[in-house]
Amino acid sequence: MPQFGGFMNDPTAQMGLQMGQSAMKVGQEYVEQNFNRYINVSTLKHYFNVSNRYVLSKTVLVLFPWRHRPWSRSQTNTASPSHNGSTTTQFLPPREDVNSPDMYIPLMAFITYVLLTTLIAGLNGKFEPQLLGMTFSNASVVIILELLVLWLGRYFLNISSESQIYDLVAYSGYKFVGVIVTIAVAAIVNRGKGTGGWVGWTVFAYTFMANAFFLLRSLKYVLLPPDNSPSNPSMQTIARGQRSRRTQFLFVYSYVVQFAFMWWLTALNFTSGVPVVAGGKGIKGRWGR
Repeated sequence: MPQFGGFMNDPTAQMGLQMGQSAMKVGQEYVEQNFNRYINVSTLKHYFNVSNRYVLSKTVLVLFPWRHRPWSRSQTNTASPSHNGSTTTQFLPPREDVNSPDMYIPLMAFITYVLLTTLIAGLNGKFEPQLLGMTFSNASVVIILELLVLWLGRYFLNISSESQIYDLVAYSGYKFVGVIVTIAVAAIVNRGKGTGGWVGWTVFAYTFMANAFFLLRSLKYVLLPPDNSPSNPSMQTIARGQRSRRTQFLFVYSYVVQFAFMWWLTALNFTSGVPVVAGGKGIKGRWGR
C-alpha cells in the first residue's frame, strides 16, 4: 500500500487538489459578490465591534435612559482612501462610544427571548416541541413587520444614506431588552403564569416608556442629523416640511409602533405553552392578559 506522503506527491493527486482549491476560491468569491450586493459586510462589521463594557453600559442605558447626557454620537477624522490629503468624518464604533448603535445586543436579546419563553414553559411542565419554532416565528414576524415600517419610512422620508438605514435596523432590536425584563419579572412574580396582573403591566409600562424615550433621543440624530454629521454625507439642509414629517415619524415609531410590538411580544400565556394572538385560542389556553 503506498504511503500517504507518496500519494500527495502523485501528479494526479496534486492536480485534483489544485482544481479543488480553485473551485472553492471561485465559489467563495461568487458568494461574497452576491452577498455584498445586498449587504455591505464591511459596514455591517462596524455594528458588531463591541466590548463587554459597552454591552453592559448600553443595556443599562436602554433600561435607565432618563438622566443620560449627551445623546450625540462621537466622531473621528480619518484619512481619505484616495490618499489626497483630505480627511473624512466617521462615527466611532460601539466599543468606543456608548451612544453608537450596535446589532450585537439586539441579536443576543432576540435569541434570549426565544430561549426564555420556552424555558418558562418548560419549568411549568408545558413545553411542547413546536413551541421553540412558534416563538421564533412569532418574534420573526414582529421583526419583519417592523422592517417593513422602516422601509416605508425610508421611502417617504427620503432616507438614502446606507448608515442611516443600518442604524434604524439596529435601534429596532433594542425593544427585546425590555421585553426580556418584563417576561422575567412577571414569570417570577406570577410563577410563570403569563405577564398579566398589576406587576406585569407595571413592568411593561416602565420598559416601554424607557425604550420609547431611548429611541426618541437616539433616533433624533439619525433622522434629523446636523449638517456636518456622517449621517448627512451630502451636507444638505433638511427642508422644513421634510423635518416635520421626520419628527412625526420619530414620535409615532418610538411610541405607537413600539407599544404595539412590545405588547405583542410580552403578552404570552405560559400556562398554555403556545404563543397565540391576543384574544385567540391556543392549544390549551388563552393569553395571560
